[in-house]
Amino acid sequence: MSRLPPITDATAPAASLLAALQAERRAYADAYWLDLPGPAVELGTFVEAFYTTRLFKLERLVLRLAGLGSSDADARALARGERERFAAWRVLTRREPELLLIDVNGRTCSWFQVEPQAGGGTRLWFGSAVIPARISASGEPELGWLFDVLLGFHQHYSRALLKAAAARLSRKR
Repeated sequence: MSRLPPITDATAPAASLLAALQAERRAYADAYWLDLPGPAVELGTFVEAFYTTRLFKLERLVLRLAGLGSSDADARALARGERERFAAWRVLTRREPELLLIDVNGRTCSWFQVEPQAGGGTRLWFGSAVIPARISASGEPELGWLFDVLLGFHQHYSRALLKAAAARLSRKR
């Protein structure tokens, strides 16, 4: 397997589901992309690879302990559009080439997008949103102390998940 290209921290494309959610709900959002060389990758293939990596299986184990178990078959069904729920998430919006999931509490979202590149390959996008619990009297979104404490870990983990999915896709080529 060749070395993967670097991950880029970015703002979600203006026309994306993540950008629309961020604007509509005044959510915190982050987005990352990586250009994967080779044949184009379909959205479902990316989503399946993401949720079946060894790294994400650790999160699935924690979720199983919380009563929100899932399997690789469940990830495949979600990726293919045969299922609307997966572990702690449900589909909020699905449109090619994007998928936006929201958690059971309605506070956090996961976003996927694939973007074929003109010279070949695919830009794999992954992002998250945290919807504020409330808006302060001054009009500022309030995300809470837990968000502040976990933000650095979340950003690092998001990059690691994207890299793990890209590595999985690279191995399958």
